[in-house]
Amino acid sequence: MKLSRLFSTTLREAPTDAEIPSHQLLLRAGYIRPVAAGIFSYLPLARRALNKIEAIIRQEIEAIGGQEVTMPVVHPADLWKETGRWFQIDAEMGRFKDRGGRDMALAMTHEEVVTDLARKEIHSYRQLPQLIYHVQTKWRDDPRPRAGLIRVREFTMKDSYSLDADWEGLDRQYRAHYQAYFNIFHRCGLPVIAVKSDTGMMGGQLAHEYMYLTPFGEDTLLICDCGYSANRQVARFRKDSPPHEAELPAMQVATPDCKTIEDLANFLGIPKSKTAKAVFMMATISSPATIPQGETTLDRFVFAVVRGDMEVNETKLANAVKARSMRPATEEEIRAVGAEPGYASPVGLSRVLIIVDDAVPQSPNLAAGANEAGYHLINTNYGRDYDADLVIDIASAGEGSSCPECGMPMRAVRGVETGNIFKLGIRYSEAMGANFVDKEGNEKPIIMGSYGIGSGRLLACVAEEHHDEYGLVWPITVAPFAVHLVELKGRQDTGETGNTAERLYHNLWAAGIETLWDDREESPGIKFNDADLIGLPIRLTVSERARKQGGVEFKRRDQTEKVIIPFGEVVSRIQEEIVGLKTEISAKVVAARYES
Repeated sequence: MKLSRLFSTTLREAPTDAEIPSHQLLLRAGYIRPVAAGIFSYLPLARRALNKIEAIIRQEIEAIGGQEVTMPVVHPADLWKETGRWFQIDAEMGRFKDRGGRDMALAMTHEEVVTDLARKEIHSYRQLPQLIYHVQTKWRDDPRPRAGLIRVREFTMKDSYSLDADWEGLDRQYRAHYQAYFNIFHRCGLPVIAVKSDTGMMGGQLAHEYMYLTPFGEDTLLICDCGYSANRQVARFRKDSPPHEAELPAMQVATPDCKTIEDLANFLGIPKSKTAKAVFMMATISSPATIPQGETTLDRFVFAVVRGDMEVNETKLANAVKARSMRPATEEEIRAVGAEPGYASPVGLSRVLIIVDDAVPQSPNLAAGANEAGYHLINTNYGRDYDADLVIDIASAGEGSSCPECGMPMRAVRGVETGNIFKLGIRYSEAMGANFVDKEGNEKPIIMGSYGIGSGRLLACVAEEHHDEYGLVWPITVAPFAVHLVELKGRQDTGETGNTAERLYHNLWAAGIETLWDDREESPGIKFNDADLIGLPIRLTVSERARKQGGVEFKRRDQTEKVIIPFGEVVSRIQEEIVGLKTEISAKVVAARYES
């Protein structure tokens, strides 16, 4: 490809709304262009890099038995209504009616469609196991797209789906994907870790996320040196057990202007761990029994209680009450159930859903609200003064929380989710009647798994990991071209430089070396700056100076050293260099420790 014919241009400055390095550089280097919030066009350089990424993905998924299919972007709503997700997912789903007035959806994911395929194709245990995958466009109307390709509304994803006759089969396919995903990311030059995660709208029994650690990440992860790791949404931690003490009589005391836990603890002269913190939420809960007939939801007031030295984890709380969505309750809603903002407790309340963290029953004589402005109760005890609809872990782990496995302090880090894997089990097959007949002649639901990687987000993360102050520095496996050939024409140039560059360009392509030739009439400074910005692994410079030194100037993008290579040795030297670069990447593809 000649740079003069490339359908993109470089930019000297990044747009002001480009927030992070990968977004800035992909725009400046001419890889992507925005169309609308969270929607991008991928120009030729990006398309070539994405092709490389998607080829790696295909190779690794097919290596574990995957068969490629293509499922549609537009889905009939009836499929999503069968599983209930049509009613459970809010405005993030793209919905419309076709010309016949039928409800339709834009694909957010493809569990419903693949389950429909399975129930039509799979009838006997002899047809199992199966693994199918596709690379397809998705639409999720995220209210806050940001960070370029990191958080978008339209994106391309590889999603694969395993179909098994038994749970052991699901375990095998899940573990095969667990390793295959590490292979994919490492072959793309991206370091990742796998952490346990919330199953979210996907449902199922178990999920892992693959996280690229970066300060720009939106997810918080809790990590311990013993090997435990989890997204903060689901992270467990070891909660200290207070020393045993006898239950004391509850008493109401005046606590003027003590609306916060810190104010209360200071006023009473007690640690925050001796208080009970109240959190009020309004949860929208779907009614499964009526989903097939239409959307039925119920708004419930949720009164959550944690110890005062802890915070409520809203994901854990939402999962506990099976909420479709959740928001903070207003002061009017709080008073409507008999509680008082800043001075509330579950003591004496009814008509509310009370969820208590599992550390509270083990913590005697806590100070809690009296549901009267300016007053608190001291010595409240769970089971004596109030009960809960559910006692469960709803506390949020954070920096320094004790690891649930070894008890050592954990550290909190930021990360970007680059892929996820889910054990769906029979969540979809049971709802949609995707059954098979086993060896004994019994009809059973197919056991499923779901596994996704967004190729655009992966591209952005690789750019985030591999750049310097001058531009992108692509790994050889992802780079749109291996070589950036720069032709410099001097004032006394007789045409020999151009002839040499053209011969070299054709020789490189004839040897299978993908080369971008900068044949433009631009200054050396502009050409070198653009080469650094675009970030191809190898730069070759054809110039009068290099010709007088006996050849062509060679420089790796990730190094500062420049050497002259005789013209006749250039192709073989580049081939050796590419093999070396690929070997460096291959050395990173190793067996991963599986954290179940």
